[in-house]
Amino acid sequence: MDNNFNSFDNLETSIRKSSVIQERINLVSTHMYKQFLEYQRSTMNAAETFVKITDNMQATVEYLKQSFAARGVATDNIYYETDDTKSVLILHILWHTISFTTRWNNQPQALYRGVEMPMISNRIIALKGNFNEIIKNVEEENMLHAVLEQEVASLFIPAERGQNCIIKINHLGNKEFYINHMDAPREFLLKVIETICGGGVYHEELRQ
Repeated sequence: MDNNFNSFDNLETSIRKSSVIQERINLVSTHMYKQFLEYQRSTMNAAETFVKITDNMQATVEYLKQSFAARGVATDNIYYETDDTKSVLILHILWHTISFTTRWNNQPQALYRGVEMPMISNRIIALKGNFNEIIKNVEEENMLHAVLEQEVASLFIPAERGQNCIIKINHLGNKEFYINHMDAPREFLLKVIETICGGGVYHEELRQ
C-alpha cells in the first residue's frame, strides 16, 4: 500500500511540476512571439525605407551634379554605389564619403525608451567613410563595433506605421528627432548629408 501511495504522490508532484513549467514557458513563448511579430513588421518597414533612401539618393546626386556643374566644378566624384546584398549604400560627394547600412538587424532589438516600453525596431546606420574600407580586415565579430565608431546617425524604424520613426544624431548628444514613415527616408538622408558636408576638415597638427 505504501508503494501505491508513494507512486500517487510522485505522480501528483510530477503533474504540478509539469503544470508550472508549461505555464511559465507559455508566458515566455508569448512574449517572444510578440517580439518576433514586431521584428517581422519592422524589418519590412526598414526594407521599404532603404529602397526609398536609394531613390532619394539618386535624386540627390543629380541635384548635386547640377549645382556644382553650374559653378564650374567637376562632378566625376559625385555618385553612389550599392553592394550585391543591397544592404549597403555608399554616397560620394567630392571629398566626402557617406555610407548607409541595414546590416545587423538579424534579431529583435529594442531601442531603450527610459520610462516607456522599449521599442522593437530595425536600424539603419549612417557612417562617415566607405563602409567597405571600414570593415576591411576586421574580424566579423568586431565589424559592428568598427562601424559604430564611425557612426554619424541612426534611423530606428518601428513595427507600427502609425508610430514615428526616430533619428538619433551623435554629435547632438544622441538628440532624438521624431519623423513619420513617409518622410523618414528623405529627412534621414538630408540630415546626414547636412551633418557631414555642412562642416569641414581640419589640418592635422602636432600639439605641443
